[in-house]
Amino acid sequence: MNSQSPDLSAIHGFLLCPTPEAWIHAALAEPELMLVDHANCEKKAAGTALNLMFRYLNDFELLNKMSRLAREELRHFEQVLAIMEKRGIAYPHVSASRYAASLRAEVRTAEPGRLVDTLICGAIIEARSCERFARIAPFLDEELQGFYLSLLKSEARHFRDYLYLAEKAAGEDTASRVQALLQVERELVERSDSIFRFHSGVPK
Repeated sequence: MNSQSPDLSAIHGFLLCPTPEAWIHAALAEPELMLVDHANCEKKAAGTALNLMFRYLNDFELLNKMSRLAREELRHFEQVLAIMEKRGIAYPHVSASRYAASLRAEVRTAEPGRLVDTLICGAIIEARSCERFARIAPFLDEELQGFYLSLLKSEARHFRDYLYLAEKAAGEDTASRVQALLQVERELVERSDSIFRFHSGVPK
């Protein structure tokens, strides 16, 4: 970690567990797959922000923050693509891990719970992404390490924006709901997984 890296203490204090060492070993064993799934994650993050923009038209603050977030995620996608192309890495279709789908399965269906939970899940996913970028970066080659460290500031801001918007949408303290969803996330991260993905649990 270099001196330019942001303070991630808020993210480490937010998540209920660190990424297991076994995930790091799996990522280092499959660097090409890690980049492919990273590209997919950036596309999905942009898609989530755009979906919120289409669904919630009356919240101008949400619209502005999600517009910026979508642009940043698409820029990150382009950066991952450039690295893949430079390294001769193909972009095949790969199945998604159960991580995001399992989190979103917990989202309530009635408003404002639906919006609140969607935003909390967004905060959790961004926090975990940020934590994993920081965890894996020291073990990567110079180009990838620099790229992953460059993502930390924006991912940390996305985490804060999602949490702030969730609290605003709820109109009340969301701590208990956040903790419930974080507990689901912890189980997903620590449980064994049949496949390796950027947001998978521990690969078998």
